[in-house]
Amino acid sequence: MQSFYRTVYGWLVAKIGATAIKYALSSVISVVVTEAVLFLVFGVFRSFSAEVSNVVATGVAAVPSYYLNRNWAWGKSGRSHFLREVVPFWSLAFIGLALSLVTVGFAQSFAHSHGFSHITDALFVNFASMVAFGVVWVGKFFVFNTWLFRSKSTSEVGQA
Repeated sequence: MQSFYRTVYGWLVAKIGATAIKYALSSVISVVVTEAVLFLVFGVFRSFSAEVSNVVATGVAAVPSYYLNRNWAWGKSGRSHFLREVVPFWSLAFIGLALSLVTVGFAQSFAHSHGFSHITDALFVNFASMVAFGVVWVGKFFVFNTWLFRSKSTSEVGQA
């Protein structure tokens, strides 16, 4: 069975690339963190509204997401460049958050207007958040790979 996984992994790396696979795995971790925090803060503890809970969840998940993407997926080390890496990363996170806030607000309004239970409301909110971030996921990969975390090629290194 282990050779099957190695074969599948080798095929994925050859077809998609190690960076894309690591980005996808980093995203899975980020989604799990986001959804867990969102469900706990909104669904279980009822600490905040769906929208505020979504902001909290996004902020919490963005920190490990940044480091997983920068250090593991793109293999960058050393200090982060604030203007070239941190600001654009958080800007993209907040673009996703803005879209997510719209969908979360709609999901909560829909659930309330249809008399759903709180747990169903919470599940709608989580699903809406996941869909919104999924929409920007592919675009973020191209931004990260093209501008944000790209390594200098040998021709660029020689010119620097």
